[in-house]
Amino acid sequence: MSRDQNELFTNHPVSPTDLAVVDAIRQQSAPFKGMLNGPQARDSYNQMIEETPAAAGVEYHSDTVGGVPGVWVRVKNVLSGAVILYLHGGGYVVGSAHAYRHFAGQFAARTGIDVFIADYGLAPEHPFPSALNQVKAVYAGLIAAGRQQIAIVGDSAGGGLALSLAEQIGADKEGAYGLAPVCCVTMSPWTDLALTGASHEERAEEEFYLTYDAVAAFAGYYLAGHDAYDPKVSPLYGQHSGLPPLQIHVGTAEILLSDSLAYAEKAQAAGAVVSAHVWEAMPHVFPNGFAQIDAAERAMQLMSEFLVSHF
Repeated sequence: MSRDQNELFTNHPVSPTDLAVVDAIRQQSAPFKGMLNGPQARDSYNQMIEETPAAAGVEYHSDTVGGVPGVWVRVKNVLSGAVILYLHGGGYVVGSAHAYRHFAGQFAARTGIDVFIADYGLAPEHPFPSALNQVKAVYAGLIAAGRQQIAIVGDSAGGGLALSLAEQIGADKEGAYGLAPVCCVTMSPWTDLALTGASHEERAEEEFYLTYDAVAAFAGYYLAGHDAYDPKVSPLYGQHSGLPPLQIHVGTAEILLSDSLAYAEKAQAAGAVVSAHVWEAMPHVFPNGFAQIDAAERAMQLMSEFLVSHF
């Protein structure tokens, strides 16, 4: 593990053991690379995500918060008034709260804090700004329910959505929310739906799952003609004002690497407190492989410790 001079990025080398594991995963996933590119992939994607090992000692409950459906992951001896709002990935087109309950449940079990997974509407049926409006409603609903400390966690598209939500709250001059997030954690966040990052080309061969065309298809479904440079849809282009402490995790073997690196640099330059962890040879949203990959388990520990330290 090493830090660069400005201490923004922490670089994590890959171990020989992990490298063998991820090489095997790459070979297994190669025949399906780029096939996750539209609504037709929802069932297969959900089945894949649902295979994440469940945490012990948690309970799942369907509920509605702020008029938006979702799933609660509850733990015993919970920290009163605290909650983690989890925003799932899937390019705004696939994924569900139910499918993510095991992965999000890991954060609940490791932190001792309840998690609510928002089941925001998916594109193309629900294009921008539907997802952002719904998670804003969930956030307000959590406050109305008496949650006094809220952290936001998200992966991939959900990571970008988490950053958009955090910026919307931070820029709220009227104080409509009245409560800033205690922190925000993202894994491989999709911050640039204009797809300008150099890693789309530079990491295309290393990438395990995605292709430029597949990501562009997701962007097209969600944008539905909207400007991809709008900060509300692509947080990379925001002002980054009023952001809570941020922790970002990203692998070097993914085409969205630039989305994390560029966002971290811009947010820090705007005054945000940011720690970005860059993991050599790791794939997109690799922490969900904590049962197989040592680096993923270490990333889960770092995220959990960061969350607990801010409650």
